[in-house]
Amino acid sequence: MSPVLTPLADRYASWLTRPAAATVDTSDEDPDQVRAMPVILRVERDPAPSRTALLEAAAAAALAVCLAPEAEAEWAEPLHEWITGRIRKVSRRARGAHWTAVHTLPGVTIEVDGAEARALLPYRVTETPKIVSRLQISGSELPDTTTPAAPRPGVPVLWLNPTVPMTAGKAAAQVGHATMLLAAHLHAAAATEDLRAWAAANFRTAVRTPAKPDWQAALPGPDPAHAWTTRGVVAVRDAGFTEVAPGTVTVLAHRA
Repeated sequence: MSPVLTPLADRYASWLTRPAAATVDTSDEDPDQVRAMPVILRVERDPAPSRTALLEAAAAAALAVCLAPEAEAEWAEPLHEWITGRIRKVSRRARGAHWTAVHTLPGVTIEVDGAEARALLPYRVTETPKIVSRLQISGSELPDTTTPAAPRPGVPVLWLNPTVPMTAGKAAAQVGHATMLLAAHLHAAAATEDLRAWAAANFRTAVRTPAKPDWQAALPGPDPAHAWTTRGVVAVRDAGFTEVAPGTVTVLAHRA
């Protein structure tokens, strides 16, 4: 599997344990060089996709871009620049002709139970293609009409923070971070067969919201490395630019 995600595993523990205020310090960045991955959610009027299925598609698509064959070829440079900086994602919604148009841009589309998401190669924010920039960010809230079933055995679970409401767009970005962190840790642990099996399943996950006591019990605590080696758990900690406070843990990824 591609080593493109190695920098994530290398700095994971330091990022998770740094003070909340430090997560929003961008003084070392050149604004003209900042990259973000567009995650396009297909949200047709009828039928509207299931929120859970759409999040699972977004989680898989973000990782699929990082581990695609192109990640070690023509996509290597932009991915490296993005992953060695801040891992920004911007979710947008599209339907009809706009959904068709985003397929002219490099990326990967994943479908889960009829819901589709396409993650694109990260662009410098100042150079975002018009096809993408014209798509709306807001309005992506989608309630689940049914309670998701229990996660299937052998599938990684992405647990959403039950104490922090997030729009579908925000949650889509967060679960995309989670799959990347999980894959980075599997790669660092030389779990090659696990990664290959996950890739063969199109990086399928189960996105669920736990009860508050279960969430608290699952948090990594002061020793993130121990939580990974003993429980197979990694955490997404948000910088707090949108919707949540800086330093908020938004998702826990649990290894299958």
